[in-house]
Amino acid sequence: MPMTEQATGAHHPQPRARNGGQPPAITEHVTGAQSLIRSLEEVGADTVFGIPGGAILPAYDPLMDSSKVRHVLVRHEQGAGHAATGYAQATGKVGVCMATSGPGATNLVTPIADAHMDSVPVVAITGQVASKAIGTDAFQEADICGITMPITKHNFLVTDPAEIPKTIAEAFHIASSGRPGPVLVDIAKDALQAQTTFVWPPQTDLPGYRPVTKPHAKQIREAARLMAEAKRPVLYVGGGVLKAGATGELRVLAEQTGAPVTTTLMALGAFPDSHPQHLGMPGMHGSVAAVTALQKADLIVALGARFDDRVTGKLDSFAPFAKIVHADIDPAEIGKNRAADVPIVGDAREVIADLVVAVQAEQGEGRTGDYTEWWESLNRWRDTYPLGYDQPEDGSLSPQQVIQRIGRLAPEGTIYAAGVGQHQMWAAHFIDYEQPATWLNSGGAGTMGYAVPAAMGAKAGQPDRTVWAIDGDGCFQMTNQELVTCALNNIPIKVAIINNGALGMVRQWQTLFYNQRYSNTVLRSGPDGQGIGSAEGQAKEPGAGTRVPDFVKLSEAMGCVALRCEDPAELDKVIAEANAINDRPVVVDFIVHEDAMVWPMVAAGTSNDEVMAARGVRPDFGDTEED
Repeated sequence: MPMTEQATGAHHPQPRARNGGQPPAITEHVTGAQSLIRSLEEVGADTVFGIPGGAILPAYDPLMDSSKVRHVLVRHEQGAGHAATGYAQATGKVGVCMATSGPGATNLVTPIADAHMDSVPVVAITGQVASKAIGTDAFQEADICGITMPITKHNFLVTDPAEIPKTIAEAFHIASSGRPGPVLVDIAKDALQAQTTFVWPPQTDLPGYRPVTKPHAKQIREAARLMAEAKRPVLYVGGGVLKAGATGELRVLAEQTGAPVTTTLMALGAFPDSHPQHLGMPGMHGSVAAVTALQKADLIVALGARFDDRVTGKLDSFAPFAKIVHADIDPAEIGKNRAADVPIVGDAREVIADLVVAVQAEQGEGRTGDYTEWWESLNRWRDTYPLGYDQPEDGSLSPQQVIQRIGRLAPEGTIYAAGVGQHQMWAAHFIDYEQPATWLNSGGAGTMGYAVPAAMGAKAGQPDRTVWAIDGDGCFQMTNQELVTCALNNIPIKVAIINNGALGMVRQWQTLFYNQRYSNTVLRSGPDGQGIGSAEGQAKEPGAGTRVPDFVKLSEAMGCVALRCEDPAELDKVIAEANAINDRPVVVDFIVHEDAMVWPMVAAGTSNDEVMAARGVRPDFGDTEED
């Protein structure tokens, strides 16, 4: 059946109905595939990242005619999934990725798991073999619903074309409401090919799905009372505050109470780094002041955070003196790792707004917390153990300095996407995040290869913003093929490769805990590497061993402008040159010192009391009065 003009995505203003002022329902006779694309148009999806294949192919034909949905043809399904995540994190909208059955769908598993861990609203649409072939081990069949059940918020298998609009509407609602997360929609090929009637809006039916957004007033009042009574409170802010769009409310609460603020890796930008009440990031590689504040606190107000192991360290020794107020949209998180004295289920924006009112009431009655002594201690720790780094003695590039200068020279409002490892922690520490949605990273899953496709998705969703991917040479080699996608689709991201010739974070652990036995962490050729040519020959030229592959040649072959920097004197000039190029992707290969480490650090499995400010430097707090 020929596609109707409406089914192609052409815009037809709907007449206003007399009852309630709503337009009449849209009804069209289409194929299931056309119904899918029309449904995506109606829910407001404007960008889809994907790759066609046999089972999903029927959907790609009407997609070609849509004027509302842009499809970005990626080079690997993992790239499509991370791009959808980056798009969602940068825009606040639902990210969409699409793949075919079998290996196409299973290549989405990693980005789906990543989005699940970080609570990112993503809808993944996969083709499935024809409904009669399901369960027969047909060609390119995989039970993707079964595979992804533990790592999706919900998933659907659609075999009836009439169910497509309803399913898409429900998928977008589930992904974006409550605690956000990924939803998978698996559609049988025959359902895409069959004739059906497209009706919009559909009748949705989600029994049992009623996220609680409004917090209980009694719990709010109790939290405000504890804040007034506390001597050493800390606002422990997680990514849920960003997801809820509650950064404005957070600032009001922080300034109203005068309490210190820590923002987790997933919450950077939720509270300005430059704010005097901001102690920085807590956790395994958090600032000494933030880690110690939580340990010494008598009250922790956790807002949209989940007490994960990277923040708490050894759980039974975490914050031993603190009462816990735990507010989260997901009731399953409250009490999961640390018992809450005051549990609050609700949307972070509503929780914080109500807390502001309750604190005002407490203060109006003359009950105001006095945190003077607390701030004396906090400021002493902050001044004594600031974040910092040493310049390499051999005159080579410091990776921390590279990242710090990128942050200083980037235009205002730049979005940063980081891979996973040392460069991720340095980017968290040495770039200032003053605005929400400017820091994208894989926090929960720790997915190497996240940065380039996530930056691509962010730039596709925010084309007027500068987007820098801060990547390691190990991470970059996992998903760099998406630079081809960027070059061919006018998505001019900038990529900084922090090239130390090794899997840096793993190498750091080998240095500290494995007697410097660098088993399979060296990526370069030359000394200690899996070399081409002699080790002696490679050692003669500084940085030469870090050039297999040659990232400049590789990036140029993928349609990018490629630069290399290994001289600190050239650093600002090279970064400025990269910032000035906005018509193509830019890749800068920064050859950095291989022995740089991330500090502070709490070794895995140890107490946060064991935080090390630097190698061999354990902070001496010199007081026990908080104990």
